[in-house]
Amino acid sequence: MSDRSARFDHPLIDRYASEAMASLFSPVRRHTAWRDLWIALAQAQHDLGFPVTQAQVDELRAHRNTFDWQRVAALEKELRHDVMAHVHHYGELCPAARPILHLGATSCFVTDNGDLLLYRQALQLLEQRLVAVLQALAAFARQWRAEPCLGYTHFQVAQPVTVGKRACLWAQDFALDLDEVRRIAAWLPFRGVKGTTGTQATFLLLANGEHAVVERLDAAVTRAMGFQRSIPVSGQTYTRKLDWTIHQALSAVAQSASKFAADLRLLSHEGELEEPSESKQIGSSAMAYKKNPMRCERIGSLARYVIEVANTSAHTAANQWLERTLDDSAVRRIALPESFLAIDGILMLVENVAKGLVVYPKVIARKLREQLPFLATEEILMAGVAAGGDRQDLHERVRVHSRAAAYAVKAEGRDNPLLQLIAADPAFLRIRDRLPDLLEPMRFVGRAPEQVDAFVRDELEPRLKGAGAVGLDSEIRV
Repeated sequence: MSDRSARFDHPLIDRYASEAMASLFSPVRRHTAWRDLWIALAQAQHDLGFPVTQAQVDELRAHRNTFDWQRVAALEKELRHDVMAHVHHYGELCPAARPILHLGATSCFVTDNGDLLLYRQALQLLEQRLVAVLQALAAFARQWRAEPCLGYTHFQVAQPVTVGKRACLWAQDFALDLDEVRRIAAWLPFRGVKGTTGTQATFLLLANGEHAVVERLDAAVTRAMGFQRSIPVSGQTYTRKLDWTIHQALSAVAQSASKFAADLRLLSHEGELEEPSESKQIGSSAMAYKKNPMRCERIGSLARYVIEVANTSAHTAANQWLERTLDDSAVRRIALPESFLAIDGILMLVENVAKGLVVYPKVIARKLREQLPFLATEEILMAGVAAGGDRQDLHERVRVHSRAAAYAVKAEGRDNPLLQLIAADPAFLRIRDRLPDLLEPMRFVGRAPEQVDAFVRDELEPRLKGAGAVGLDSEIRV
C-alpha cells in the first residue's frame, strides 16, 4: 500500500477546490510569504539606518526560494516552534544575514502578516469566481427574461414570475457577496511592525528612541507588502475581529450558494429546471433511471460546513485574552483555509450549474395552464363586474366553481375544469368569449421582464465591467 493511500486525503484538496486555491495555502506559499516579510523588514531597517547592511538584505533575497523541508521538520521537532525553525533554516542558508534576521520582530510579525497576505489573495481569487458566476447568471436571466413560470411562496403555487426574474434573485445575492468580498479585500489592514505586545518597544530601542523612525519603519514594510495601511494598535496579534469579518463574508457566499442550489433542487423535482449532467453520469447504482441534482446537493453540503465553521472565528475573537493567547492558532490553521477552499469549490460548482442550466419550457407551460384558472379568478371577477355583473354574486359563484374544480383536480385526478365551469355559468355569459384572453400567462408576470433588463443593466453590468475571470480553472473533478 502506498503512503498516499494509507493516509487521509483531504476532500477539499482532492475533490473540490481548484489547484489555484489549494496552492495558495500550501506550505511553500505560506513560508515564502514569511521570507518576503523578513526581506521587507531588513530592507526597511537598512534604509532607515538600523544595523543592517544591503549585502545582508541581498543575501536574504538570493535564498528566498530555497527550502530544505526535511531540515525545517528536524529543527521544529527540536525547537518545538515553527517560526524559529524557519528562522534557523533561513539563517543557515544566509550566514551573513543570520545576525539580523527577524531583528526586533515577534513570531506574529510573519504569521499574522503572512496570513493577511494569503487571505487577501484568496479573497481576490473568490472575487474572480463570483464574477464568473454573475456573468453566467446574467446571460441566463437575459435569455429567459420573458418565460412565464409559476411563482412559489411557501413552496405553494403563487402569482407567476419569469424564469429570468427568478435568476435575478440568485444573482442579487451573489452581487451583494461580490461587493463585500471586494470591500474586505480593499479594506483589509496589515498587522505591520508592532513588536512583542504591540508596543513597538524593541524597534524603538533599535531606533535610538526616535518614534518617527519606528513609524516610518511600520509604514515602509506595510507598503512593501502591498497594503495601504496597518492596523492602528495591536496586541501580539492583530485583532481576531478581522478573521471574523472575513469569515462572515465567506459564510454569506455559502448562504447565497445554498439558496441557489436548494431552489434548483426543488425546481428539478417539479421538472421545470435541471442542473447539467454528463452523458454517462450515473444517478444511482440501483435505480438506473435516476438523474439526481448531485452538484446542487454538493453545493448545499459544502455550504453547510462553511456556515457552521465560521463560528469558530467568532469564538476566537471573543476569547483572546489581553494581548493574546495561543488557543487561536490551531483552529485558525484549519478553519479559515478550509473555508476558502470550500467556497472556491462551491463557486466552481455554481458557475458550472449556472452555465449549463437546462430549462423545460413545455413542462413550465403545462404547469401554468393547470394553475392559471385559479390564479386568474380575480381578473375574471373584475371583468364580470365591468360587464355589468354583481360583484358579490360573481364572487360567490367563482368561489363555488373553484372549490368544485379543486376537488376535481385533487380528488379525481382530472384536468382543471374551472374555466369550463365559469364559461358554462350564465352569470359570466357577457365575458365568455374573453375568458381565454384572460388566461394569457404574460398578463400575470407584471414587470418581470423589464425588471430583468433593469437589474442586469443597472446592477450586474456595472459590477462586471472590466472584471474578468480569464484563465480561471473551473473544472469539476467529480
